Amino acid sequence: MKADVVNNRLEAGRPYPLGAHWDGLGVNFAVYSAHASAVELCLFDVAGRRETVRLPLPECSNEIWHGYLRDASLPLVYGYRVHGPYEPERGHRFNPNKLLLDPYARELVGSVRWSDALFGYRLNSPKADLSFDRRDSAPSMPKGVVTNDGFNWGDDRPPRVPWSDTVIYEAHVRGLSKRHRGIRSFQRGTFGALADAKFIDYLRRLGVTAVELLPVHAFLQDRFLVERGLSNYWGYNTLAFFAPEPRYLATGSPNEIRAAVRRLHAAGIEVILDVVYNHTCEGNELGPTLSLRGFDNLNYYRLVPEQLRHHINDTGCGNTLNSSHPRVLQMILDSLRHWATSYRVDGFRFDLASTLAREPHGFDQNSGFLDAIMQDPVLSQLKLIAEPWDVGPGGYQLGAFPPGFAEWNDRCRDTLRKFWRGDDGQRGDLAARLAGSADVFNHRHRRATASINYLASHDGFTLEDVVSYVERHNEANGDNNGDGHGENCSANWGAEGTTDDAGILETRARVKRAMLATLLCAQGTPMLLAGDEFGQTQRGNNNAYCQDNEIAWLDWQRAESEPARTLTAYIKCLLHLRTRHPVLRSRRFLEGERDVAPDLKEITWFDENGQVMGEDAWRDVAARTLVLRRAARAGRDVDVVLLLLNAGAEDREFRLPPPHYAWQCALDSADPGAPERRVEGDAITLRARSAQVLTARFPSEDPATA
Repeated sequence: MKADVVNNRLEAGRPYPLGAHWDGLGVNFAVYSAHASAVELCLFDVAGRRETVRLPLPECSNEIWHGYLRDASLPLVYGYRVHGPYEPERGHRFNPNKLLLDPYARELVGSVRWSDALFGYRLNSPKADLSFDRRDSAPSMPKGVVTNDGFNWGDDRPPRVPWSDTVIYEAHVRGLSKRHRGIRSFQRGTFGALADAKFIDYLRRLGVTAVELLPVHAFLQDRFLVERGLSNYWGYNTLAFFAPEPRYLATGSPNEIRAAVRRLHAAGIEVILDVVYNHTCEGNELGPTLSLRGFDNLNYYRLVPEQLRHHINDTGCGNTLNSSHPRVLQMILDSLRHWATSYRVDGFRFDLASTLAREPHGFDQNSGFLDAIMQDPVLSQLKLIAEPWDVGPGGYQLGAFPPGFAEWNDRCRDTLRKFWRGDDGQRGDLAARLAGSADVFNHRHRRATASINYLASHDGFTLEDVVSYVERHNEANGDNNGDGHGENCSANWGAEGTTDDAGILETRARVKRAMLATLLCAQGTPMLLAGDEFGQTQRGNNNAYCQDNEIAWLDWQRAESEPARTLTAYIKCLLHLRTRHPVLRSRRFLEGERDVAPDLKEITWFDENGQVMGEDAWRDVAARTLVLRRAARAGRDVDVVLLLLNAGAEDREFRLPPPHYAWQCALDSADPGAPERRVEGDAITLRARSAQVLTARFPSEDPATA
């Protein structure tokens, strides 16, 4: 043991940077607490089981407690104990009997082992959280680890795929490969599998340009789930904002993530992380004391004014991080920059982003969080995606985020599902979604790519389940099927769930293909849910957050079936079509008054008779057809794409609108394997519940009409 430790002494050290940082000669420790009276550093053996020494941090500068341990050897395992008032009614919950995880810990050893000692108060006491618990929580707590996180990045370069060319693939690190027989068993469910050449080649051949990973920050296994024999699968319950989830590392080294990022970059694929800065895993005032609550509950969390004992719950998860506080905002930004620089990720999707942008007076486009992100020289250059809602007051904010952010567009999801289900009155709303949701996003010079268009995501039905179930089937979650969305805008087309009926299966397959054609031909940035390309099902579970099992893991054996291969090939064809035609990838919103060529506007809507849509046609609630023509200059040529949609139950003849170009049928969702063919005449028949894409290209000075 080093002399400094034997003498129970730390040097003063520095208040910046926050966290534990090794400089080659020792480790500097710095943590924030405005209301603590003392902070103790606890060092442990390498396994984190035995506390070897406890040292007070000797200095506090501007509410940052700090100290320096000279000659410290790595790895160094540590935690903190913080002294201060235990006065819940004033917002203070200090309890030095509780070992606390450093909010800036970059690696963890051990995991939370549920025990009543983890709580700052005596469970089952008649005084509830006003009581005080004196048991040591260290045996039940994970600890931080100081290591050297150097990595050879070689010639790594971020792909920097333009938004207009971006296709997102939302995936779960564990579920992506847990059932993949082509991956070595010890790597399944980890970043080691994501770095495998087979996976990367699969993504590249599919045509996606970015993987968006569900949370990879270290997270808590909720006690109520553990007691049910379930687990937190999705990971939206963050324990440590700087440390990766240990279960996702086959070797235990975070360099697995860096290796995966480097190899994905080499294939031209970006990595986007789903991040959760709106709340933590400590829950409300009755939750455990694991980290922030014990460091400074009053400042780290939003508390009910005049009732500081209680937490504001704008997230539905028990607590809300106080992103208005400068030190909390600093922690969020430091965490983002850590992942952007140390791991070189290409962007972030912000869970419940409305919470982060909410100031005490409500949601604010000029909130401290949004302003700080947009002026940051590192973060502002990345792909930034907001989930624009939460359960707090005024929480639904689709379209309200500033330029520089893209947003998940649930209106696109619901409209596409309703139109292809055959609902009345969807034609006008569908037109808006196909045009990039200009009614929502076309302001402040925002791009059409700000709309993240999707049919399915981790939260809800898979695409296969959208056409197979009317009702949710979440019994396995243990909440009497009361959790998850009650309305999924879905249809089972004749039977609930699995069926052998050939007619029903054909209808389901056709509707899926029509929905995908509509999605991938819409303006905006498309997102696919991993597994939708081969018909992944969760057996009707639309809230598989706790299903770390075959309900949620991708079924790669299913991907080898003939229907799945056909669907995968069809999606590849659609994505290739999107690449070939610039008008499908337009960054700006198209204008119906702008001419591209004689008698050819940038965007025009028609009915099935080839007539420009008038007011009466838009008001026809029973209409199930729509035609969209878009045109754009492509070098010296004009690129024209005609999208024809028939959501009705009968085949329909469509008259092609003038002028009559030399149309090619590039895709027919009712006949996915058909080769491209020339369209003869000025009419075309669309099968029931199907879409067709016609294309034409001609020199701008010579339309070459047929």
